[in-house]
Formats: sequence, structure tokens, C-alpha cells
Amino acid sequence: MRLALLTDLHANREALAACLAHAAQQGVDQYAFTGDFVGYGADPGWVVDTVMDHVARGALAVQGNHDLSVTRATRPQMHAEAREVIEWTRSQLTAEQLGFLEALPLTRELGNMLFVHASAHEPGKWEYVSGLEQAERSLRATRSRMVFSGHVHAPALYRLADDGRMGAHQPGTARIPIRPQHQYLVIPGAVGQPRDGNCAACYALYDDAARALTYFRVPYDHGAAARRVIASGLPIVFAMRLVEGI
Repeated sequence: MRLALLTDLHANREALAACLAHAAQQGVDQYAFTGDFVGYGADPGWVVDTVMDHVARGALAVQGNHDLSVTRATRPQMHAEAREVIEWTRSQLTAEQLGFLEALPLTRELGNMLFVHASAHEPGKWEYVSGLEQAERSLRATRSRMVFSGHVHAPALYRLADDGRMGAHQPGTARIPIRPQHQYLVIPGAVGQPRDGNCAACYALYDDAARALTYFRVPYDHGAAARRVIASGLPIVFAMRLVEGI
């Protein structure tokens, strides 16, 4: 099975369309969407409909913190710009779309794989896996050999070796062999709002038969996506992030 891993879509129609087209060219058999389908971007309805369509055809999907937030009353202590985007996004979605986001599980399992938006350790606390300590905590919370997550908006790869030692890899574009005796935490990077200084969209492909993992960067029309954010009246900072990749 060739599995496409997409996370943090963030209502970015242009980026998601580019990644799905690229994945189709790779002969993908299955799709997994690990949360945050809405927030920041100008096309929440189109993105949620696209995920819903893939799920109806067998794709896996889990809930992200933005997906949960848009289905609940906005917290007054939330940052003003984040509150503005959530309230706007909520107004753009239908009851069916909101119901889909609300009903998403925090985790899904498939064989020896676990899918979660943040950490496998208490997924509902939305911990950022930003280093070895958090990665080890996530991996030790599950028996799954492969853990796929998102939330941090930058590509990352961690390994818990069979001798108990943790390691981190810097993902590039080369194919990465996956050793069956190790446990891996795979963070593909954000489709809709990368924050590693590269504005190209991110996703990854896991081939379980070949036991290989590949990270991709997919150029897309980020200028058009940014202009749609501005035209929607959303805070300009979210448009600038698409252009600058931060």
C-alpha cells in the first residue's frame, strides 16, 4: 500500500489541490488526513468537502484542534486574530460540514499504524512534538510501529530504536528506509501553512510494502491563496505566512 499523509490543510484550496494532484501521480492507494482542515485559510468549505469525499471513498481522517474549535463556542481568552478566523470559518460551513468535523476521532489505527493530529500521549491536550522529549513521550504512548501526526507545521522524523535510544532525522527529498525493528514518528509538515521558511506545500508518502518513506515539497500558487485570504477579510498576517513560509 502506498499511503499519502496530509496534515494541517488549513482551508488552503490551492495547496491541497496541488498535493492531491501530485499524490495521484505517485500511484497512491490510500489517503490519511491528520487534522486541522480549517483555520487560517479562505476556503474551509471546499477543503472540508474534499476531505469528506475522500473519507467516503475509504480515506482515514482524525480531528485537529482547529477542527474542534470551530464546532464549539469561541473562548473569550483566545487571541483576537485566532478568534476572528474561527468565527468567520464557522459562518462559512454548513451543518453537515460542522457535524463531520465534530464527529472526527482523535486517533485512528490501521494495522501497525497510528494516526493522530498532535501527540499520541493524551491527544486531546494538543501537545506540540517539537523535540526528542515530546517525540519519545508520543511513541511510548502506543504500541504502533508507525505514528503519523502533524500540528507543528514543519517536516520532522523521529525514531525510537529497539535498544531504547531516540533519534531525530532531518527529512529531505530522498527515500528513507524504514527498519521493522524500530518505531517511527512521522510529521509530514503542513499542506496549507508551512512554517519552516519554505512556502511549498508539504506531504509524505509511506510505502508499507517497500518499507520506505518519502517527504515531498509541492510548489503551488501561494500568491493566489494569499490574495484569497485578504479578499475574505481575514487578518493579513495569515496571507503573509503563505508567502513567506513562516
